[in-house]
Amino acid sequence: MNYKELWSIFFERRFSVPKERPIQRTLRSFTLAEKSFFYFFVAIFIISGLTLLWRVSNAYLVEIPSNGGTLTEGVIGNPRFINPVLALSEADKNLTSLVYSGLIRVTREGEVVNDLAQNVDISPNRLVYTVTLRDDAKFHDGEPVTADDVIFTIQKIIDPLIKSPKRGNWDGVSISKIDDSTVSFTLKKVYTPFIYNLTTGIIPRHIWKNVTDDEFSFSQFNTLPVGSGPYKISVVERNSGGIPNYYKLTPFNNSVGKVPYISNLVFKFYSNEESLINAYNKGDIDSLSGLSPEKLLDLDIKNAHIIQSPLPRVFAVFFNQAQSKVLLNKEVRQALNLASPRVEIVENVLGGYGVSIDGPLPGGLYPWTIKDTSSTLEENIQSARELLEKSGWKANAETGILEKKSGSGTIEMSFSISTGDAPELKAVAEELKSAWEKLGAKVEVMVFETGDLNQNVIRARNFEALLFGVVIGRDADIYPFWHSSQRSDPGLNIALYANTRADTLLDKVRVSKDNEELEENLKDLTAEIKDDVPAVFLYTPSFLYVLPDKVRAEKLGLLTVAQDRFLGIRDWYIETDKVWKIFEN
Repeated sequence: MNYKELWSIFFERRFSVPKERPIQRTLRSFTLAEKSFFYFFVAIFIISGLTLLWRVSNAYLVEIPSNGGTLTEGVIGNPRFINPVLALSEADKNLTSLVYSGLIRVTREGEVVNDLAQNVDISPNRLVYTVTLRDDAKFHDGEPVTADDVIFTIQKIIDPLIKSPKRGNWDGVSISKIDDSTVSFTLKKVYTPFIYNLTTGIIPRHIWKNVTDDEFSFSQFNTLPVGSGPYKISVVERNSGGIPNYYKLTPFNNSVGKVPYISNLVFKFYSNEESLINAYNKGDIDSLSGLSPEKLLDLDIKNAHIIQSPLPRVFAVFFNQAQSKVLLNKEVRQALNLASPRVEIVENVLGGYGVSIDGPLPGGLYPWTIKDTSSTLEENIQSARELLEKSGWKANAETGILEKKSGSGTIEMSFSISTGDAPELKAVAEELKSAWEKLGAKVEVMVFETGDLNQNVIRARNFEALLFGVVIGRDADIYPFWHSSQRSDPGLNIALYANTRADTLLDKVRVSKDNEELEENLKDLTAEIKDDVPAVFLYTPSFLYVLPDKVRAEKLGLLTVAQDRFLGIRDWYIETDKVWKIFEN
């Protein structure tokens, strides 16, 4: 049997269409109209079948992130110190957070996870932190990250000649090398928030070791950095003065953890808000952050959205009872607290980008830190009037200002609010003045330039009431703001608050063993401070981030600082692919 015979057996005969000739004769016998109908329904059948197959296929397809895409972000100010030891400006900190990595990192959910560290062991007495580095931890130039790099970084931070803004975080901490991949940190006393110090970016000793202390802040490596973070510097462009005004970052494929999906992060730098907004409206940049709510109205937002996240800021009116006789009266402070227009401030001044608070912790840190605002301002003012009336305060027949008679004479409910010249603060002060005058108080708003406010008002404790904002870290350590030992400058207890039970609770917060114990101590502390009313706590503002719709999977969580928006950058993506569900992972 030859090849042709085999072909005939296995193909021609096997796959011949049965009764093919009768079908052909039938088709030839159709009239033109019958043929048209027949082929029409055949076409419908084929199209329906293909559509059904397409839908079945799509039902089993899922969209997954893919590498690629470019995100161009605008930032106010030019970077000078892309260096975790020296970073000062927002531009510095943004790039530093992407280029460098620490021993540990914080996820966008607030969880502490290892980064360059393979393991972090905390001694039973919680005074010694022993860190073992990963074997595969490398810098962007391929050199391994070692214990010497860690020690070198911390030594530069604590060196007084370097003048690192992080120096205070390392007071009382000694560091020693155990071997090439292991270091230990020893504390003088238990301080639970110390773990967050280990997020500090590590600089490469082999690059910086020949740079003297005097040259450290002037080194070219501050603007051409080499780190071990998820992104590395790819392109730098400078203006005519030699100052960088353009950075292009690309993923570091040998970074610890997941390699980012977005192929290019471009940063462009602008001198002020106006030029930043103009750049966005012209399409020169895709994203920007840190704008005040009123400036958002100037943006031509298309194919983008605004993400907001509560910042760990507490804006409040701090009372200086040593400067104001009327504020010595607890019922006055309670009434002012009741009659504070928190909802109106958030809506009218912040444009809704914030939350109301009535305690010393930022809104959103825990669910109970956000104030219930179900009562109206009018209802609250009425309750405040009743409280004051029971305590003997009556309106003067001529002025309408509340007064109270005492053994030393008549006290008038009159005081001043000192604040800074920022538009937001001035607007908040006017909202307070309006509400408190409805209550029957006489309020004077005193506005100071920022430098003058800090030097001559806050540091000198020269105010009756101070409208001001304080920054709380992710560790919720409010010791500097409320412990009695911090009442004098340079302490930050600007309300001059003194309460022995509060002091005890503040100490407990710093040594809490776990999150449950920490939250319980913070609840007790908050209740104690609120009962004394040393301040009227008003609001926590939101961080605003304008991001294009093309960027997916972004989630900010609770930010401590603006650059925390990049905590989840490894999961952001622009490009996508479709695969069957069985291949999703």
